[in-house]
Amino acid sequence: MSMINTQRLLKVPKDVRLRSLLRKEIEQLVAQKQLQPPVDFDRLQELALELIQQLGVDEVYLDFVIVLAGNEIWREVVAATPFERRLLLLPQCLKNANSCQGEMDELGLLCAGCKGCQIESVLSKAEALGYTTLVAEGTTVAVGLVEEGAIDAVIGVSCMPVLQRSFEPVSRAAVPVLGLPLLDDGCENTQLDYGWLFEEMHQLNRKPEKTPLSVSLLKDQVQDYFSDYTLQHFFQNQDETSVLAKEMLMRGGQRIRPLLTVLAYRSYASNPDDDIQARLALIIECFHKASLIHDDIEDDDDFRYEQKNLHKTHGTPIAINVGDYLVGKGYQLLADLKVAPFVLSESLKIVANSHLTLAVGQGADLALEKQNYQFSVDELLTIFIQKTGEAVKVALLLGAINGGASQEDQKTLRQFADWFGIAYQIRDDLNEFRDANQQEHLHHFPFLMALLRENHPEYASNGKPEIVHQLLINKEVDKHAEAFLELYVNKCYHELDRLQNLKLRLSLYGVMGKIF
Repeated sequence: MSMINTQRLLKVPKDVRLRSLLRKEIEQLVAQKQLQPPVDFDRLQELALELIQQLGVDEVYLDFVIVLAGNEIWREVVAATPFERRLLLLPQCLKNANSCQGEMDELGLLCAGCKGCQIESVLSKAEALGYTTLVAEGTTVAVGLVEEGAIDAVIGVSCMPVLQRSFEPVSRAAVPVLGLPLLDDGCENTQLDYGWLFEEMHQLNRKPEKTPLSVSLLKDQVQDYFSDYTLQHFFQNQDETSVLAKEMLMRGGQRIRPLLTVLAYRSYASNPDDDIQARLALIIECFHKASLIHDDIEDDDDFRYEQKNLHKTHGTPIAINVGDYLVGKGYQLLADLKVAPFVLSESLKIVANSHLTLAVGQGADLALEKQNYQFSVDELLTIFIQKTGEAVKVALLLGAINGGASQEDQKTLRQFADWFGIAYQIRDDLNEFRDANQQEHLHHFPFLMALLRENHPEYASNGKPEIVHQLLINKEVDKHAEAFLELYVNKCYHELDRLQNLKLRLSLYGVMGKIF
């Protein structure tokens, strides 16, 4: 995405007839292009320029038309969002600065209802419909409320400069938003087209395929699946192996994989079944925790989630056995899914193939470790795909298959998972490299070491860790790694733009925005 030109004139047409004409024409143009959200700034600018040139309108209104184009891209999603899942965000500058009796708190203005301006009237109308309302500057709070799961869409009023600055964070978080610009800039006693605002506030067209999923709410639901109370239903035996397996499932972690499974299932299923959803999440986590137990043994790691690993507390034989039990439990839960035979067959196939790929990737990783991590960038990228990418792939595809995803979308998700796995691991390597406590553990950021060997082989001999670490800094290898990271993040977004399912596309945009 190119940088937004902040030096342009940010004018809003004073003539209501011109504003209405531009709104009508951009609505038709976006419908003609059949664009789906999110759309980057460059594409919105192209649309705005096309319309302005077509109508012969002064280019000082370019950014106003860009705002209108963004609104039309998101309109159906916002309209499909129930009023009670929307936020109305008003700026404080709408208040009457001379007579306002409202007070400020950490979130914004607390309206006193003094009738000295239109704010009280607007808030009353919005709250009667069911909106959450906020009178504050900027979009940070709004994006935070979306990420927390409190709301799913925003109607925001602000001046043109603030709307312009808000584009990048809102777009990155894939927040469904309609932006209404104030008729003039300034920090006091500004004006708004209230008729336009009320028109937007009342739009409601409940299309299930357009209604966004709340990633945060589903994340909380996934966390509940791994509580002691819920797991008791699936682990009723009290033998040591069953008890330890349940304890491993309850241990921390972000639950990203089961969340991805649930997101995919909910996005495609026309009538999602809560029991199937819970089992799908549990299946993926059983396989994931089994792999962690075995990986920790192979790597001889002492801790995970700030707790001693199972093989350190109960010995390696018991840990191996608990890992094996979790693999078996995952397949048992899979076999018991109450789904069509074809869906069960496809689910079994994707899980079994994934196990093989993950084992091959782990084997390659172990082999390279024996070679003192003397590997190429291409070899490492392949391992990233076979391990992290494959873990993401099976999580997404298991949910998508059980939800009824098309073959085309399944293909897109496969490619997305590969690029995601690479990007995720490069990001982790950069974080490890920049951790001051990791200077003596060069194998914790293998991608940077691989870049050093390929681009500066004369410096990649087996020197002291602190010397090699300083070489990585001097040669700016991390900058090279950042370029790779940007490349693969962009590849992820490219695949998401090909995804036909709008719910999952928006959900994964949100996940990408939080991680990268």
